[in-house]
Amino acid sequence: MSAVHSVQFLYTVCGFVVGLLVGLTGVGGGSLMTPLLILLFGVHPAAAVGTDLLHAAATKTAGSVVHGLNGTIDWRVVRRLATGSIPMTVITIAAMSALDINGAAGRDFVNAVLTLALIITAVALVFRDRIVARYAARLGSQEPKRVAALTVLIGGILGTMVSISSVGAGAIGVTCLILLYPRIPTARIVGTDIAHAVPLTLVAGVGHWLLGSIDLQIFCFLILGSVPGILLGSYAAVRMPETALRVVLAVALIVVATKLSIGLFPSPGSVVAVQTPVPH
Repeated sequence: MSAVHSVQFLYTVCGFVVGLLVGLTGVGGGSLMTPLLILLFGVHPAAAVGTDLLHAAATKTAGSVVHGLNGTIDWRVVRRLATGSIPMTVITIAAMSALDINGAAGRDFVNAVLTLALIITAVALVFRDRIVARYAARLGSQEPKRVAALTVLIGGILGTMVSISSVGAGAIGVTCLILLYPRIPTARIVGTDIAHAVPLTLVAGVGHWLLGSIDLQIFCFLILGSVPGILLGSYAAVRMPETALRVVLAVALIVVATKLSIGLFPSPGSVVAVQTPVPH
């Protein structure tokens, strides 16, 4: 097997592993796939984010179809989230176009936001139950108009964060929805979050495409692995201890965030290696 084919095969394997973990934990693939593309394959952070956004749009469309057929989507909440997220996604992409997103400045900016998003995701994974137990009753008892306004605000925050880092639509979005809508069953919350992630990641992915930060070859190899991985993970999810998986995943995200932050703040006198593009 040639070096090029080996790298292509590794993309597919990573797609399968990430799809499997997403199916098991329900966490968005961005928090897993984007760091892998950056740290393991040396892909530029902007290209990793843009490619993963299109990858997420494709995979979550399939998930939305399943949830829609099962009636586990609250379209009212999806509309509220999208009312905030889609405009902020467009604004964020427009702002990023003023930055050399594919250059050194863009690398540092995306890495910084990605590191922060990974830490927040890890906290949401580990402490979700405690956060919900403490604040859900208080937030869920708000006036309906206030809950609607907060949902739009959360959508806007997610739109900005996902557009820059591809992270946030999974663990963070689900935690926020549980807090705002404690009476909605968890399965419906998850389905609603996945349905909202489809237009969000699609608009953000198209925006990155226009910015030139998409690698369609990597996208295709990721899809080859992620689709069977998600199907297998979803099937096995009910047979695995969710809490333990969340903790393990959170630890992995903290390790990845630490690795990314080391790249942002190299030690004095250290030599920063220039990454060369990986053939694909």
